[in-house]
Amino acid sequence: MFATPEQIVAANKASIEALVDIANNAFASAEKLNALSLGLARGLVEDSLAGARGLLGVKDVQDLIALQGSLGKPVLEKVVTYNRSVYDIASENQAQVARLIEAQMAELNKAFGGFIDKAAESAPAGSDVAFAAMKSALAAANSAYDSVSKVARQVTEMAEANVNAATDATMKAVSAASKAPSAKKAA
Repeated sequence: MFATPEQIVAANKASIEALVDIANNAFASAEKLNALSLGLARGLVEDSLAGARGLLGVKDVQDLIALQGSLGKPVLEKVVTYNRSVYDIASENQAQVARLIEAQMAELNKAFGGFIDKAAESAPAGSDVAFAAMKSALAAANSAYDSVSKVARQVTEMAEANVNAATDATMKAVSAASKAPSAKKAA
């Protein structure tokens, strides 16, 4: 009826392995974020230097206006791309952690269900109602967990769709804004 020392050790080992997996995912995400941030910083410095070089070559007001219109677009595109990449890394990490937690929950449910079955076998007559109630409570808890997980996935999908729409709208606005000075220049 009770867990054996081997079962306790196995459960503890599985829990520790899950925590190690979560920690490794967190470190991998941190490494990706660091690389992404350094890449953005490097790109922004290069763009700033290119802008400074462009300013040195300005000969008249029209050149300055044309240069001004071209300086902001690459920076904004880099920032939008950076933000999108940060969101992707965070979403990927969250999905990996959710998969690990779901696997742990499934294992716990299986173990608890087995415990209830073993306890029911050695229980006195007439206690089957209590064990049926425990199984029913376990099924209800699993159903609630599944519902919450489903809602969380739907919210994540909606958030991702909103991020994609905002990114597309921002990029279109940047593109339209960068075309506006050249249209004025042509007129």
